[in-house]
Amino acid sequence: MNLTKKKVVARGDDDSLDERVLGMNPLDGETILERFYRPPALDPRRNEVKKDKPTHYKIVCISLYTEDIARLEKLVTELKKRGHSKANKSQVIRAALDQIDLGKVPKSH
Repeated sequence: MNLTKKKVVARGDDDSLDERVLGMNPLDGETILERFYRPPALDPRRNEVKKDKPTHYKIVCISLYTEDIARLEKLVTELKKRGHSKANKSQVIRAALDQIDLGKVPKSH
């Protein structure tokens, strides 16, 4: 990094020139963009290997009414009481998908 002093000239509020001396020019050498906005390099000592994204599932976002969420959470709680220690909302939804009867689904208004 270049630490030579550079003279910076700027216009003041009254249109007069204002000369100031900086200890260094922050744009010399390693630029601000390279220093602050570049993703950090991986530390080779940690032997980090980029893992492939899982292909057996995807994360999705769905909308549910608050009463449906409350019911879903109660179902998870009940499953846990019954010994399913790893029960979760996704598991309950997957079980519901396995058992759905499309003939019983009401039509939208």
